[in-house]
Amino acid sequence: MKTNEKKRLWQKRIIALVSLFAVAVIFFLIAYFVIYKFLSIENTAESFKDFIEGYGIWGRGVALGIQFLQVFIAIIPGEFVEVGLGMAFGYIEGTILCYIGVALASTIVFLIVKKFGIKAVELFVDPKKIDQLKFINSEKKLYTLVFLLFLIPGTPKDLLTYVVPLTRIKLSEFLTISLLARIPSVISSIIGGDFFSNGKYLEGIFLFLITGAVSLLGMIIYRAILNKKALKKEP
Repeated sequence: MKTNEKKRLWQKRIIALVSLFAVAVIFFLIAYFVIYKFLSIENTAESFKDFIEGYGIWGRGVALGIQFLQVFIAIIPGEFVEVGLGMAFGYIEGTILCYIGVALASTIVFLIVKKFGIKAVELFVDPKKIDQLKFINSEKKLYTLVFLLFLIPGTPKDLLTYVVPLTRIKLSEFLTISLLARIPSVISSIIGGDFFSNGKYLEGIFLFLITGAVSLLGMIIYRAILNKKALKKEP
C-alpha cells in the first residue's frame, strides 16, 4: 500500500472514531435529559416550556437534544415538541432549533441505514410498517413522492426518515426535499406555540383547528396511497 493511501486510510479511521465518540456523547446527554427527566413531565406543550426554561442558558441545548431524539427513535410526538419550542423560544428561534435537530437526526439515520440496510431499520421500525412502504423504492417519480409524503400533514415522517434511505436517493437530495417539505407543518406548530405563549389563545386555537383538519385529511390521503399500492401487489 502506498504512503498516500495509508495516510488517507488513517485519516478516515480517525474521523470515524471521532464521529463515534461525538455520537456517544450526544446519546449520553440525551439519555440523561430525556429518559430520566423529560419523560416524567406531563405530555403538554406548557410542561415542555417549563421544563426547558428550568435549564436557563442550557435550555437550548436540551431542546435541541430532545428534537434530535424525537426524530431518531420517535418516542415523542413531533407536534408536541414543535409547539413547546414555539412557546419556549418564539417562532424564529424555535424554528431554527427544530430544523437543526431534524437535520442532524435525519443525517445520522440516513447514513446508518445506507451503511447497514434494512437490518438497521428493523431495529427501530415495525417490519409490517416497512412492508407497507416498500413500494417507494420502485417508484419512478421517487423525488416527487417523497416530497409529497413529507409535505402532507399527518404522515409518519419519522418512519419515512428510516425508509427513504433504502431507496436510490442521495443524502443531499433527501435533506433538501424533506426539510423543504416539512416547512408548513413545522411552522404552523411553532407559531401556534408562540401564540399561546403570548396570550393569543383564540389565534392559537384557530390555527390548531385548521392544522388538525388538514392533518386528518392528510392521514386519509396517506392511507389511500398505501391501500392503492397494496391492491397493485395482489394478483
